[in-house]
Amino acid sequence: MQTELLVTESRVERLTRHMLAPAGIYLAVRLVGLVVLSVLAATHDRTLLDVLTSWDGDWYLGIAERGYAPTGDGLVDAAGNSTPNTTLAFFPGYPMLVALGGWLTSASLPFVGLAISLGAGVVAAYGIARLAGDRRVGLICVALFASTPMAVTLSMFYSEALFSACAAWVLVGVMERRWWLAAACCVGAGLVRPSAGVLIAIVVLAVLLHGRTSRGLFAAIICPLGLGGFLLFVADRTGSLFGWFELQLAGWGTGFDGGQATGEFVGNVLTSDASVMETTNVLVILGALALCVVTVVRRMPWPLVVYGIGLFVMTAGSSGVTYSKMRLLVPAFTLLLPVAVGLARRRTSTVLAVLAATAVLSGWFGGYALTAWRYAI
Repeated sequence: MQTELLVTESRVERLTRHMLAPAGIYLAVRLVGLVVLSVLAATHDRTLLDVLTSWDGDWYLGIAERGYAPTGDGLVDAAGNSTPNTTLAFFPGYPMLVALGGWLTSASLPFVGLAISLGAGVVAAYGIARLAGDRRVGLICVALFASTPMAVTLSMFYSEALFSACAAWVLVGVMERRWWLAAACCVGAGLVRPSAGVLIAIVVLAVLLHGRTSRGLFAAIICPLGLGGFLLFVADRTGSLFGWFELQLAGWGTGFDGGQATGEFVGNVLTSDASVMETTNVLVILGALALCVVTVVRRMPWPLVVYGIGLFVMTAGSSGVTYSKMRLLVPAFTLLLPVAVGLARRRTSTVLAVLAATAVLSGWFGGYALTAWRYAI
């Protein structure tokens, strides 16, 4: 009897470790980043909470507190202006969730927002691990995702973690033909980021190719409601069908130009004495482009390829604040899968050394971007 109990306990322990591995790895990497960030913040006489809620965090916090009312707190767009509609440039999914969490718990909204980002990052980690199809590859990909150059935003009062979670489980739903899961998460993603347009296209195409059932077709109809609903809300508030795009262009100079602005930026950086932030941005853009090609060459499942390339095209193909390119590419986790596959073939000691190095470097760069770099990320 005692032997049977020991065997059962051993199995339970192994199962527990197996189930907790994605969360444990993600949280461990992010903890390294936060420790490094706290040290750098202290050297600049700032608190950790202050840097984690800076830049777009101020806008999201304002929306969580007041909705889409005029800010009245000195916040301005990149052009230095603030209008009654400026806040409409920010999608409602994340701040609405923060407001709900604050109402349910009576906790301080900054802490609620950071907790939501933490939880969403864990949810994203499980989705990424599941998409990999191989346990070792999946766990390595989770670690790489948590240590991309601007992975610090996954721990901030930002929407990157929430969008990544929605996107990962949209793709899980598509890959496993679980149309309701894909549609529900797609609606959520559409309330968080405009790049949900890529996910909508993937869901609709997947339904047409593999799921022409009543459930699949209904899911294809449902999936655009989040993104479409918010864009129509902004159109009603601004009096223009393209109101959200006009706000982005007027306030942040952001519009799709086919990559002209990004190409000019890359050319300028490569031929000048550029800063660390600018140089790293260019390296990430070029690296992401190379990984787009690799995902095609390696014949990864088409939804994962389309998602990665789609996010890259939307990011590199748009003008605006060039320094935000790295942040906008954080949710493009499918581009990391070829790297994870390559690392998975190495010895465990090599994998651990590489992942530890990337975690520390990511922590330092995130800290640099939030404390030493004086422009928005």
